[in-house]
Amino acid sequence: MKGGLVAVRIRMKMMGRKHRPYFRIVAIDSRQPRDGRIIEELGSYDPMVKNTDERVRLKPERVKYWMSVGALPSENVAVLLKKYMAKAEEQAAAAAAAAPAEASAPTT
Repeated sequence: MKGGLVAVRIRMKMMGRKHRPYFRIVAIDSRQPRDGRIIEELGSYDPMVKNTDERVRLKPERVKYWMSVGALPSENVAVLLKKYMAKAEEQAAAAAAAAPAEASAPTT
């Protein structure tokens, strides 16, 4: 595609089965069908999980990257990002802080 503008959206891709929905949050070309070829997987959403804090898993740095280059979230994904992005960032920061501590620990 020469000089064309690719309209990237952040939306949910349906997975799961009958009566057991599961969604992947993906960066996808807006012209692709709902379950079509994706550019990158950014997280997941499992509405069947009882604990609401554990329903959404995100890669916050990748979501921020895609939004910084012009990707627009769908309405449902925008709600999920507003609700869970801060928690995902805290978890990522905690994981990043734990990783260097493990790396600096001496191995015997």
